Amino acid sequence: MMKIHTLPMGPVQANCYVVIDEHSGEAAVVDPGDYTDELKAVLRDEVKNLKYILLTHGHYDHILGVAHIKDDYPDAKITVHPYDSSCLMCEEISLATHVDRGIQKYVDYDLLAEEGFEAKIGDITLHTIHTPGHTLGSVCYIERKERVMFSGDTLFCRTVGRTDLPGGSWQAMVESLKRIAALDGEYTVYTGHNRSTALSEERVRNRYLRKIPVGEL
Repeated sequence: MMKIHTLPMGPVQANCYVVIDEHSGEAAVVDPGDYTDELKAVLRDEVKNLKYILLTHGHYDHILGVAHIKDDYPDAKITVHPYDSSCLMCEEISLATHVDRGIQKYVDYDLLAEEGFEAKIGDITLHTIHTPGHTLGSVCYIERKERVMFSGDTLFCRTVGRTDLPGGSWQAMVESLKRIAALDGEYTVYTGHNRSTALSEERVRNRYLRKIPVGEL
């Protein structure tokens, strides 16, 4: 049984998620933009084994808590796509300097979340799909049995991530949206900001997904 905690945090209230396999107590943290007392409490009280720190991309608002979590949970594997891995070691690339120089504590990755990478948490398997557009190394993590997707800043409720930042590409975003829209069946989409949504709703109500011709899906 999967349990998901949604914890908005950091300078722009990005969503951090704690994904827990309740049977085993194994867990992953997705996109920790800070290391808040609330996150510490969830990890302390509900998690027996933090296996992964999974990043959907490398922008500061999704990674500022990574190094601090790693200090407390050194066995947790920091996992990021290779194209965004340099964000962990450079605040200019992560855009942390947009907030304050020196705000980011550097840490290196453990594993690369390339296309097809699987993070296994008890009976939960999070599959990686590469979805560039917002950044070169943006990914989504999907759990096919539970029908859950963690979309980072690729897909939001009724909109999509911006593509005007370094490494962004509108054409790459369109191709990524085609992949997401073509996923079989329903998914609950846990987004990088604001509220979660249903993929079926986004196929109908998201103007960017609606622009994709049916024949291209």
